[in-house]
Amino acid sequence: MTKTTFFNFTLFDGTNNQNQADAWFTVDDTSGKLVDRGQGTPAPADASVDLNGQYVMPGFMNVHVHVTADTQALQGKEHSEAEAGVLAFTNLQTLLKSGVTYVRGCGTGYDADVKLKKLQQSGQLPHTPHMLTSGKAFSMTGGHGDSPHGGHAVDSPDEMRKAVRTAFKNGAESIKVMATGGVMTPNDFMEDAQLSVAEMHVAVEEAHHKRRVVAAHAEGNPGIQNALDAGVDSVEHGFYVTEDEAKQMVKQGTYLTPTLIAEWVIPEQGHGVLPDWEVKKAADALDDTYVNMRRAFQLGVKFTCGTDAGTPFNGFDLTPSEFGLLTKLGMTPAQAYQCSTLNSAALMGVDQEYGTLEVGKFADFQVLKADPLADTANVVQTDKQVYLGGHREF
Repeated sequence: MTKTTFFNFTLFDGTNNQNQADAWFTVDDTSGKLVDRGQGTPAPADASVDLNGQYVMPGFMNVHVHVTADTQALQGKEHSEAEAGVLAFTNLQTLLKSGVTYVRGCGTGYDADVKLKKLQQSGQLPHTPHMLTSGKAFSMTGGHGDSPHGGHAVDSPDEMRKAVRTAFKNGAESIKVMATGGVMTPNDFMEDAQLSVAEMHVAVEEAHHKRRVVAAHAEGNPGIQNALDAGVDSVEHGFYVTEDEAKQMVKQGTYLTPTLIAEWVIPEQGHGVLPDWEVKKAADALDDTYVNMRRAFQLGVKFTCGTDAGTPFNGFDLTPSEFGLLTKLGMTPAQAYQCSTLNSAALMGVDQEYGTLEVGKFADFQVLKADPLADTANVVQTDKQVYLGGHREF
């Protein structure tokens, strides 16, 4: 077993709100896991890397991405499967370069993430983050996400059951259901309920049989309530979450993925480019979102890190910017990062091996020039070093 020791850096390991000065850790080069760490004089190893007094923190975990999406295809252009695959490969590399070392697909055209993960596991997808795949999302006929190559249209509990079982048969590792309308569809609204409680409950039942998780796109009500009553594992967006729903989320252990950057960027950059109705939907919701999310955080709801990357103007390099928006909800920088290092890892069920920089876990980390705990702006660094399993990727 050969080992590499990284030394001479300040460490934020993702578990608390403290930095450790003059830190070091040792990585098993074969397994990619931390085998030792400390402060001061580093342990001897086969190789050593001097990080020159910089700052080290865990790689980000983004639990809501659409890797086949093209942020510049603003008029709903349908890509071919080949084009979608190339886009996904490029987008995954962009995510990793920005510091994202683990992603969860949350609705992927052509089931491309499922297919690409097989290539990744055989070494044919270099410089890409770990993936928890979803394949195509599940929507009602004519609902949000119902598209020729992007979703499964289901209209009864029985149809949902067969479709979810088929998705797992084909390699999906998680499920995405549509509980409400959304910003990007012209014929529905965030308060429109879509898939029923019974339909979503079947998805949850089938997923939990396989120890898999279900995410629900749920922006308004009564859809958020329906998703909670169905027992989903995470509510995605949740812009209009009420006090009672937040309390139910705490009781059930349901995670909330606020995707603030996706909502923020449309009114910031969309005027004159996107349809007026789409800009207005996002702008109208944003102020309410901050109020509702602050209350949910104060009540103890567990927040995850997800950006909805792939929606208009919402590039795959913007995950670091989500943390500044999370601090607007009353979080400290450390608490914002822990939405990723602790909660996102737990939601995906990988927290025993990923998320924080502790002995026994994978050495997935980023190296920064400035202190991330001092200001979330310091993680928005374009030339950061990014490592997977102790091996430098960027």
